[in-house]
Amino acid sequence: MRIGLVGYDGPGRLLQAPLIASTPGAQLVGVVTGSSAQGAELSRAYPGVTCHADMAGLIAAGVDSLVIATPLGERAAQVREALLRGLPVVCAAPLARTLAEAKELLALAERLGVPLCIHQPRRWYSDLLTLARLLREKRLGRVRLFESRLQLTDLTAAGLGTEAGLLLELGSHLVDQALLLFGPVERVYAEAQFPRGDPAREREFFLSLRHRSGVVSHLSGSGLQRCPQRLRVVGERGVYSVDGLDGQAEALRQGRTPRSEKASWGAEEHQRWGWLSVGEERSRVPSERGRWDLFYEGWLAALTQGAPLPVTPRETLACQAILEAARQSARTGESLAVESLAETAERPRAGAQGRARQSSANVE
Repeated sequence: MRIGLVGYDGPGRLLQAPLIASTPGAQLVGVVTGSSAQGAELSRAYPGVTCHADMAGLIAAGVDSLVIATPLGERAAQVREALLRGLPVVCAAPLARTLAEAKELLALAERLGVPLCIHQPRRWYSDLLTLARLLREKRLGRVRLFESRLQLTDLTAAGLGTEAGLLLELGSHLVDQALLLFGPVERVYAEAQFPRGDPAREREFFLSLRHRSGVVSHLSGSGLQRCPQRLRVVGERGVYSVDGLDGQAEALRQGRTPRSEKASWGAEEHQRWGWLSVGEERSRVPSERGRWDLFYEGWLAALTQGAPLPVTPRETLACQAILEAARQSARTGESLAVESLAETAERPRAGAQGRARQSSANVE
């Protein structure tokens, strides 16, 4: 499968390129970048991969699929062009600035019969996969509260942009995680902090989501500080908590990849395992391996074997609907109902190829 990458700055270089190159059956054949320095770096890191000045040149060179990893303001037009040319597309999250734009792009993909999938690698965080296992094993009991944080001081190094504000850039991943684990959301309340003189780009946010299952999710993101506690889940039988970020992004920055690390990819050292607290007892919980490599394996399976997309259109729209309600809530200070579209979000089937395993144990 010949894959072309559009955008080599930030997430394209740090995330997409090494994951594509590590996927069995995938071949990274070309990259679009307007920077000569990035082109030189590309040649050193991926000998034989061609550099192109624009997407038209990349397509003309011959690709089977495109990955769009450009800033949010450029994505919609590029996704639309690729779809109209009949090319399956993976797009960085979020797909669009607005729910209406996301609907339009996904409707176009459906009408043309061309696959469009959003890259949500944080579904395959070690801590999230470990939590899914605990839910399947019913070790927490009925979950009441899910707290998830992504607080980063260096957004560029993390492969995240700031152009659209953190509520979209980080919130799209946090909301997707909450939907994956605990299902459709009925109401949203949001707060946001903005840089002085820039009321359009959040630098810090807090979301409270009320799921139909009864679970409440508290999600937060910040570019102003680093908080050591990444995740905390409160159930009627126990509490699971994790400090610090998943190690896969750091591994990629160090030049380690799923291909080089093989079966040890995504493994967390003992001191980074989470804690399970039951009554007065507190013990370490062995972590599942982080599996960012599974997304592109699932994408290839969808294109070549007819497997389900790793992230479905309904899941994408459900997430986008919540983000839209959250931005409105942050402006008005009110708790808002989420568009009913979010209620149609599909839950991933346990064990499906290329998808994060999840459980309905939280709704015992």
